Amino acid sequence: MTVVLLISGSTRAASTNSAALRTVRAIAPGSVETLWYDGLPELPAFSPDDDGAGHPSVLALRDRLSRADAVLLCTPEYAGTLPGSLKNLLDWTVGTGDLYGKPTAWLTVAVAGRGDGATTTLGSVLGYLGADVVPEACVRLPVLREDIGPDGLVPDTGFRLGALDALNLLVEHAQRVTP
Repeated sequence: MTVVLLISGSTRAASTNSAALRTVRAIAPGSVETLWYDGLPELPAFSPDDDGAGHPSVLALRDRLSRADAVLLCTPEYAGTLPGSLKNLLDWTVGTGDLYGKPTAWLTVAVAGRGDGATTTLGSVLGYLGADVVPEACVRLPVLREDIGPDGLVPDTGFRLGALDALNLLVEHAQRVTP
């Protein structure tokens, strides 16, 4: 069984990014266990003087990262880059190397011409962290608010097929590099 940690970079309740990842969770094959990370709003501001050992939300993040064979992110773009809360999450992994060598990919749900600042920054930060970015699993699958069903999932078949393909590519990569 391959474990994939799902991290939404949005703290918005009706987030298209979170809906996309909830959909990935719903369509994941039985051979894939998905872990949902929902502690983004609780993470304290990162400080290099603090190892995070006293923060339950930091410990929960590290626990989920240690249990995961791979990570799939989906984030909005704010002010031309990553939301500060997601960058803060990534900052908490610098000193501990939680993402070092970990197969990682992202879904972009923004329409063409939007979201590129976030994905460019995300790729740069993940490279700095030593994450094993899987480019073929990093895909753009636009989702509008009206595309989300009453169950909070994206019902569109095209989205689901693309998301499942990205997930499978990430999992296949993780299985190749994880003993």
